[in-house]
Amino acid sequence: MSIRALFLDVGGVLLTNGWDSDTRRAAVRHFQLDATETESRHRMLFDTYEIGKLTLEDYLHQVVFYKNRRFTLAELKRWIFAQSKAYPLMIDGVIRLKARYGLKVAVVSNEGRELTEYRIRKFQLTRFVDFFVCSSFIHFRKPDQDMYRMALDLIQVHPSQVAYLEDRAFFVEVAHRLGIHAIQHKNFRSSMASLASLGLGLS
Repeated sequence: MSIRALFLDVGGVLLTNGWDSDTRRAAVRHFQLDATETESRHRMLFDTYEIGKLTLEDYLHQVVFYKNRRFTLAELKRWIFAQSKAYPLMIDGVIRLKARYGLKVAVVSNEGRELTEYRIRKFQLTRFVDFFVCSSFIHFRKPDQDMYRMALDLIQVHPSQVAYLEDRAFFVEVAHRLGIHAIQHKNFRSSMASLASLGLGLS
């Protein structure tokens, strides 16, 4: 079957990661936090936050503001949001592929609600994304196969008609088991070459 839909992760594919280990380490340095305590508290709360059962403020109160700080919650939130940057080549490539092949596009992403909503608005992802299957919206997260099944149900395509760009190898494996053409995204050139091998060439 020809490819009719494109599934995309956001962090690491369309944009920089929102609140991953690298960003947390940078925050620890910038705000002079205790790295061990911050990461320990993060691990206990992050799954709950990512599936939308904690607001970003609740999460940060328990991970960072469990004691007085020299900076405010608002300052930390602004810093977190400011770390998000676009990968323009990838966004442009997806827009061109969607237009050329009439693809349906779904985001399949693990991320907290406030950061997800900010990134959707900031980078105008609704210009080319038809469905947002995000962990904080649907209350479960990858690698739960139901995320992919929900995206398939929304778009109404067979798994073999889907190409999926994801930067995490384990999530690629999970999607493969469902019959989705999952590609581990490393850079623009390699992903576009892999999509071209599935019949989605740009040239």
